[in-house]
Amino acid sequence: MNLAELLAPVSPETFFAEYHDKQPLHVKGGAAKFAAVLGWRGINRLLDMTHAWSSQSLKLYLDGTPIPAEQYCVSALSRDSQTLMQPDAAKLAQHIARGCSVVMNDVDSLTPGLAGVSAALEGAGLGKAQANVYISWQSHKAFPAHYDTHDVWAVQVEGEKTWNIWEGRAEWPISHPVFRSQDQAHHEQAKGRLREKVLLKTGDLLYLPRGWYHDALAEAPASVHVAYGAHAVLGMDVMNILMERVLYETSFRQPLPRQDGSAAAKFALTQRVGQMGAKLAELARDPKVLSVIEGFIAGHRFHRGGNDLLAARGLMAPAAPAGDAEALGFRVIAAGARPVRRGAEWVLKTEGGALALAPAEAEAAGWLLARPDVTEAELQVAYPAVDAKALLARLAGAGLVLAG
Repeated sequence: MNLAELLAPVSPETFFAEYHDKQPLHVKGGAAKFAAVLGWRGINRLLDMTHAWSSQSLKLYLDGTPIPAEQYCVSALSRDSQTLMQPDAAKLAQHIARGCSVVMNDVDSLTPGLAGVSAALEGAGLGKAQANVYISWQSHKAFPAHYDTHDVWAVQVEGEKTWNIWEGRAEWPISHPVFRSQDQAHHEQAKGRLREKVLLKTGDLLYLPRGWYHDALAEAPASVHVAYGAHAVLGMDVMNILMERVLYETSFRQPLPRQDGSAAAKFALTQRVGQMGAKLAELARDPKVLSVIEGFIAGHRFHRGGNDLLAARGLMAPAAPAGDAEALGFRVIAAGARPVRRGAEWVLKTEGGALALAPAEAEAAGWLLARPDVTEAELQVAYPAVDAKALLARLAGAGLVLAG
C-alpha cells in the first residue's frame, strides 16, 4: 500500500494542498478497502500470542475510566524472566461482557497488513507511524474529548463509529508534562463548538491534524479501528542535532561568566550568550549540518520487517501447500447480504447483479455471510454436502467475501 491507495479517491496532491496539518479529512471507502489490514480473526490470533502482551501493551477502559491491571491480568514471568502483569483470557472476556473497550498498543509490526499502512505513511515522509488498535462496543465511549500530540490516521476495519470533531485545536502540542498535565475541564473548554459528526464505516479513513479535539462512540454492536499516529520531525529535533554539533565548539564547553550582581558581569553574560546564539545561527546554515538534518528527516521511520533467513543463505523458500484451507480465511465484506428466494430459486444480490444459488448453497451462504470471516475448512465441516471451495470462489468473485 502507498499513500495514493490509502487516500483514494482523494489524491495525495489534494491532501497536501488542502488538508495536511490544516483540517480533518474523511475518506469513504468500500468494505474491502482495509480488509487486509485487520479483522476479528486477526485480532484473536494476536491476543492468543499471550507472551507478547502485558498491562502496558494491552489496556481496558470502561466509559472513560481505565481498568486496573490486577482486574484483567495475572502475575507472570516474561521471556526474560521479569515479573509482569499479563492479560488473562477469562478475565478479559468478563470485562468485555460489561462493555469495556480494548486498546492494543504498538501493533504496527505484528502483521503485514498492519505494517502496510505504517509503511505508506512513512514512505510519504509523514514521520514515524506507530499504531494502536481500539476495540469498542455500542454505547460505550472509551475516552472523553481530547487531542493527540501527533497526526491521527484512523482506519476503520470493523463496524461503525461516530466521531465528534470539535472546532478547537491545540497549537502543535508535544508529549511533554506542559501538555499532559492539562485536566479534562481544560479540554472541555478548549474543544469549542462541534464542527461536524463523522460516521466512520468499515473501509473508511479519518485524518486528524495534531492537536485537533475529538471523541468517538461505537454505533454498530462492535467497532474496531486502527489509529496510526504519524510523528513528524519537529523544530525541537533540530536543536538536538545542534546540541551534538556544539560539543565541538569550545565556547559551549566553557563555564559561563561568573555573576556577582555587577553590571560588568551581566554585560559579560549577555555578550557570551549572544556569541553562542550567533554560532548556532552559523551552524544552522552550515551545509554539513543541513545535510545531517536532511538525513535525519529521510530516516525518520521505524525499522520493521525485512527478514528472509533462507535468502540470506542463497536459498529459496518452499512454496505454500496448494489449497491450504486451514491457512486461508475469507473475510465477509458484504454486511447484511442474505440469500432471498425467487420462486424455486435462491439468489444473492450483488453490485454486479443477482447470483443464483442452489438451495443447499443458499443455506450455507446465509450461514457464512452472518459471520465476520470463515475458512474453507470451517464451511466444509458445517455444510459437507456443499462444495465449499467452489462456493467461496463464487462469493469472492461477486465481491461478497475477500480471501486473505
